[in-house]
Formats: sequence, structure tokens, C-alpha cells
Amino acid sequence: MDLDTARGRISEVDRRLVELLNERARLSLNVGAAKRRTLQEQGDDGVPEVYVPGQEKRVFEKVRGLNQGPLSGESVCAIYREIMSASISLQSEVSVGYLGPPGTFSHQAAMQRFGDSLAYVPYAKIEDVIAAAAKEEVTYGLVPIENSTFGAVMQTLDAFVGQPSVKIRAEVYLPVTQSLLSRYQLSAIRKVYSHPQAFGQSRPWLDQHLPHAARVEVSSTAKAAELAAAENYTAAISSEVCAALYHLDVVAKDITTATDNTTRFFVLGQSSDAPTGDDKTLLMFTVDHREPGALCGALNVFAKHQINQTAINSRPSRQRQWHYMFFVEIMGHEQDHNVASALEEIKAYCLDLVVLGSYPHQSY
Repeated sequence: MDLDTARGRISEVDRRLVELLNERARLSLNVGAAKRRTLQEQGDDGVPEVYVPGQEKRVFEKVRGLNQGPLSGESVCAIYREIMSASISLQSEVSVGYLGPPGTFSHQAAMQRFGDSLAYVPYAKIEDVIAAAAKEEVTYGLVPIENSTFGAVMQTLDAFVGQPSVKIRAEVYLPVTQSLLSRYQLSAIRKVYSHPQAFGQSRPWLDQHLPHAARVEVSSTAKAAELAAAENYTAAISSEVCAALYHLDVVAKDITTATDNTTRFFVLGQSSDAPTGDDKTLLMFTVDHREPGALCGALNVFAKHQINQTAINSRPSRQRQWHYMFFVEIMGHEQDHNVASALEEIKAYCLDLVVLGSYPHQSY
């Protein structure tokens, strides 16, 4: 096939693609209208959910299965991410809150999950994102929950203690590469800004290359880059995206300890999604610490019902000294029969029990 013929064929394919994309968009609007009618028939005048992670998961699994190349599965899913983002924006005005400023890993994770067609609202603190989602100042919020190298994000767990009404709708995994950004050479740097998680992920590198530089914790890696751009003889541990945004040089690339460094995030809203058959649930509860074996008794309930626990953390309950709130993530949805039975039984051991949400197990 010669060049002119190939270009002509591409032009025809583009024409058909545009027609099909708009046909899909019209069908998406029909879906939104059907959701609104269903709510009205149920006497509910609320706004239907436009982001349905279970359906999204099924779409991605389907298009991966249909793909025969030469495009990779990741490329096809990236294209569909933007198609679905545009469709969501047609159905409703959707805003997503995240830990700002622009360029943070939270911002990148939100863009990865929701695409380029929605409105993004930065907040200065994680607890502000969660509060905004709970009060419906934004449609959805996105917050970091744990890092594969440095563990749980305590600010998020603490915010859940203070704001238990918000619900988890989905989880997002983002590979994280930290770099040292500055306007100065390594030898001239006297101070380094970053988020506590980023310092934890990069501590061995800093100990070796900048052992005498002051380390100052700030609210986000993007805020660190913003400060490094404004101050003399300073640097930031941040992403290369922030190097471009804040006009900094990349002094050292990939300074994290682990090569597979990944951060997990939660998408928050007013409700959780329906069961998909492959879900997780996050619980928050406290027990009577005066009762011997109370925590053990609560956790044994999950084993009895054949429920796997994937994570457990604890934080001060703020009710009184040395009293703790436990966060337990389990496999299954709160509507699954065995999970519902376990949640009913565990109440005998718990003083407080909150289901923070059930969400599809991320597999793409």
C-alpha cells in the first residue's frame, strides 16, 4: 500500500470513528436518562451516580479481551478512559477533589482514573478532601491510603475517624517514581522539602547523598516543588511532572528505595458500588480494651466465615487516651452473604463498627 492510499484509508477510518464515538455518547446519555427515571419511580429526587466502578471494570476487561493488537491492552484502556470521561461529563457536571496543588501524585492518580474531561479541585490537606466529599462540595474525592514501601497514610486514616460518613467507591494504584528537583547542583543544596511518605521512600538515598541537608515536611510533593522553585539552595523530592510545572531541573532520577514503588488511593463518594463478585471492604471499629481477647475475638469472626483479611491498621480513637480505632480490610462486599453474616456477628465484640465502603478489587 502506497503512502497516499494509506492516508486515505486512515481518513476514512477517522470519519467512522467520529461517527461511532458520537453514537456511543448518545447511548451514554440514554443511560443517564434511564437512571434518572428509575430514581424518580422510586420516589428519589437525587442525582444518579455517573461513576460506576463495577461497570468500568467490566468495560476494561471486555476491551482488553477484544483487543487483537497491534495496540497494547494498556493503550486501548487509556483510549477508553478518555471516552468514558467524556461520556461522564455529558451526563452531569462532575468535580473531583484531590490533595493539591496541581502535579501531586494524587492529581495524577485522579487523572488516571477519571480522564481529562472532568473538573479537578485541589485541596491543601487530605482531611479537607474527605470533608469536601462528605459534604458534597465535590462529586468525588481521591485520597492516598497506603504506599507499598512506606505503609499506610496515617493522615487519611485519622480523617476517616473524624469523618465516617463518606463512602469508598473504588481503589486506584499509581506507580510512583520520586526524583530530586532543584534549581541548584547537588553540592549546593542545603534544604529539602517533601511529603513524609516521600521522605520515607527516599531516606537511604538522602542519607548517602545529602546527609547534612535539612529535611522539611510539607503537605504534598507538589507543594515541595513549589517551595523549591521559590527559595535559594533548596530542593524537593517530587515527580518529574512537577519539574515541568514548576520549572525545576531533575538533579537525580528515581531516588526511591524500591523499584516497584506504588501508592494506592481511594475514590470517595456518598455511596459504594454494587457487588461485582471480586470486591474488598474496609471496616473501622473499636473494641473494649478492658476485655481480654476482644480484638482477637473480632478478627476470628472473619476466619470463621472464610473471609481473608488483606490489611489491618490502628489509630488513636480520640475518645480517650490509649484507646484505638482499628481499620481492617477484607475480601468481599458488605452485601455478600458471608460478609453480611460476619458483620452481624462481629458486633458482639465491637463498641463501634463503621463500614467505610465496598469497592471492586483493582485488576487493571
